[in-house]
Amino acid sequence: MTRKKGWLQGVAAGALQKLSNFDNSRDRIKALLSMFDTVQHNSTKELLSPAVLKIIQAAAAFDVETAKEAGALGYMAKAMVQATIPHSKPNTAYFERENGIYTLTMSAPSKIGLPYGTKPRLLLLWLTTQAVKTKKRTLVLGDSLSEFMNKLGLAPTGGRCGSITHLKEQMKRLFACSITCTRDDGSGWAVNNIQIASEANFWWNPQEPDQAGVWDSTITLNEDFFESLISEAVPIDMRLVGLIQGSPMAIDVYVWLTYRLAHLKKTTFIPWPLLHAQFGSQIVRRDNFQRNFREALHRACVLYPEAKVEPTKAGLTLRPSRRHIAC
Repeated sequence: MTRKKGWLQGVAAGALQKLSNFDNSRDRIKALLSMFDTVQHNSTKELLSPAVLKIIQAAAAFDVETAKEAGALGYMAKAMVQATIPHSKPNTAYFERENGIYTLTMSAPSKIGLPYGTKPRLLLLWLTTQAVKTKKRTLVLGDSLSEFMNKLGLAPTGGRCGSITHLKEQMKRLFACSITCTRDDGSGWAVNNIQIASEANFWWNPQEPDQAGVWDSTITLNEDFFESLISEAVPIDMRLVGLIQGSPMAIDVYVWLTYRLAHLKKTTFIPWPLLHAQFGSQIVRRDNFQRNFREALHRACVLYPEAKVEPTKAGLTLRPSRRHIAC
């Protein structure tokens, strides 16, 4: 065990010197995440120790340009931060997640199904960001499918299993589903029914993703959903989301920490059962969830090095931290 910890610390410490080879913060953080993956792979079941993570966090904080300065300030719908959409493909057309007194439920036509994975998260981030910046309900997606996918940080690939097919499928699922948010504290109860889009028009040809459509492809956001975005959207750094888009849970944890720690006034403890209900309801075994959540948390903390969080055997401790996003 001692030899393994020494190896881990050596890899992390050596990364500090290597980071000087990168001229910008994005490449620096990419290198950090790559090193993290190497350490995770070679350390088998052992996660990074707090000491090693502290080194990585310190390195990630070097000269990071703010999202606003870089033109990368984005937004996420608050309703989708407090509880999130499925990480993997659900077996049913009904889904539920809880966060204390807050419950998010999703339902969809059985022939279409529910959205899941990274792509609907990227879609929601883009839609929310554009709604906040333009103050318009109807959003033009782009002249071509390739242009729109580039806005989402996706490379267009064809075939049945390609990114084009998968994105089209997730767009159908996201815009066809219905979302209900309820709050029940035992004495009072509130409900908010959400339909993301009131109208959607896609005129791109998937066979020719670079060709412009004859008409604009647009999304018209539901009026109530649009108003909630304007008043309650959560600011995030789009550059950093792009670095972890391979992990839906890491995106959820990063966005949640950005929101939660910005408003935290005192030390708060969240037990594992509540975290499981909020982030991992699709993972049956709690020990498997804890392992997946810890990995996602480590990635999120590399990107948000000021976050004062501590996972323990009993749960997660959050402490007031420096605000991550300066609006």
